[in-house]
This record gives sequence, C-alpha cells and structure tokens, in this order.
Amino acid sequence: MGSSIQKALKKAKIKHWLSIVVISMASCLILIFISDSLSTRHTTQLHDRLFLEHRISQPNVTIDSQVTANNTAFGGNIITNRSKNVDGYLIPWSTLTSSYSWMGSSVDFNELTPGSHSSGKTDYEYDKQTKQKVATFYNPAIKDYYGGVQNQLEAVGELKNHVAEVAISFKKPLTMKQVKDRIPENLNIAWLYMHSEIADESKGPAGLPVYGYADTELSKDSFETFIDDLKTYDSNNSMEAIQRYINENEHKPFNEVTVLGVMVTGQTKNFHELIGKDFIRGASVGVTAPVVPYIKPTK
Repeated sequence: MGSSIQKALKKAKIKHWLSIVVISMASCLILIFISDSLSTRHTTQLHDRLFLEHRISQPNVTIDSQVTANNTAFGGNIITNRSKNVDGYLIPWSTLTSSYSWMGSSVDFNELTPGSHSSGKTDYEYDKQTKQKVATFYNPAIKDYYGGVQNQLEAVGELKNHVAEVAISFKKPLTMKQVKDRIPENLNIAWLYMHSEIADESKGPAGLPVYGYADTELSKDSFETFIDDLKTYDSNNSMEAIQRYINENEHKPFNEVTVLGVMVTGQTKNFHELIGKDFIRGASVGVTAPVVPYIKPTK
C-alpha cells in the first residue's frame, strides 16, 4: 500500500513539473511571438518616421540607404546612411543609429541635432561626425541671433573652383513666383525653408528644427504633399506651431503661399549675382567641395 502511494505521489510530482515546463515553454514562445510582432511593427514605424523626418526637416540631406541591424525578436537598430548633393557632388553626412524594441522606437536625435562651435569671433553649427559646417536659416520674425545674421555671399564667391550650398534667408516671406524670379538660373534650388518656431536665438542656437521640403519646380502638388507630411508628422496635434501653420496655409491659394528662404547649390562663381540683393537678409554657407575634372557640376 505504502509503495503504491509513493509511486502515485512521484507520478503526480513528475506530471506537475512537466506541466510547469510545458506552460513555461508555451509562455516563452508566446512572449517571443508577441515581442517579435511588436518589434516588427515598431521597425516599420521607425523606418517611415526617419524618411518623413528627412523630407520635412533636413535641408538638402538625402538618405542613401537605410537598413536594419542587430535584429532580434526583442529589438535592434536601423542604420541610416546619408549624404548631401551639392551641385552634383555627393558629400558624406552623419550616419544615424536609431533603435527599436517591442516597447517602442527612438530616432537618433543626437546626430540629427548639429553641434555648436565657437572660435574667436566665429560661431557656427557643424555636423557632429563629418565636422562639416551646417548652413543656418534666419527666420524673418526673429530679430536677434547669437553672433548676428551672417551674409557670407562675398566670402563664398572668393572660394575658387568649388561648389557650395548656401542657405538664403529672406528679409520678408516671398511667394513661389517671387522666388523663381529672384534666384539665378545658374543655381539649383535644393530645398525650400517654409516654417520654424519663433524662439530666443540671442543667447545661442535654440536647436529647433526648420521645416520645408525639396522641390526644384516650386509646384502646387509638392506643397500639398508637404502639408500632408506635416499632418502625419504631428498626427496627435500636439505641436502648436505646426498645427498653426497647417491651419493658416492648407486652404490658402497657392499663389499666396510664401517661402522664408531657400537652400541653393552651385559653383561658387555663380553666387556673385546674389551679392547685394535687397531681398536677402542672410546667407549662410554650408558644405563646400573642390571641383575636380572627372565630375561635372550640375550647373
């Protein structure tokens, strides 16, 4: 009798532990499945967010490739390789390493945000990896900027046999037609500066993004796409400045839509025509590169 009871207890204990093992394995498999599904969703969302971020807030920056790395069921990274197109010359730009997991995702804002450098009487922002100078736009509604509003058109014109990008900021907003009439044909309009928040820039760069888009034709369709992108970017209506811009411009006749500035690229000798123009408030040089015999500039 005692032996039978012991055998029964032993079988019950084995059955109990087998049940625990089976339940644990099933729980792990379910957890891995859920984590993998959530990670996949967040990966897709992060890819889309990065492309959107570059369409509306990265002046003249192109994504060359964007790949998933260190991928597991619980998370990984997205590596974004970037460059700038300066009149047909591709210039390396910082690489982003953004992260995702089953809990969410995070854009690499550390590399998206320029560094700030001060040397003697020279203050400028720079790309943290390449150390290239970042061109600065000046909002016409902001009176004082740290270091003053720069106009570097004469300086860039003195740089011989180079191509350059220059952020041209207007004294007052201009319509698309006015922009077309004022920018010389021998320069490329690489990016339109449409909007940025009003902030105190007198004590140093506030680090706020500028919003705009690439459109060489300055077309109505491209502007409407920009508005749609802004709606997606702030889908929860939490960014007051963007919502105000959308409300003020979404239904405005296209011939009344205004531009705050443009990023232009071209050979440095072609910038002479802009020197002294009264519609220009500031001109900030960004990336430059020497012209070589085997790469012809676009213009």
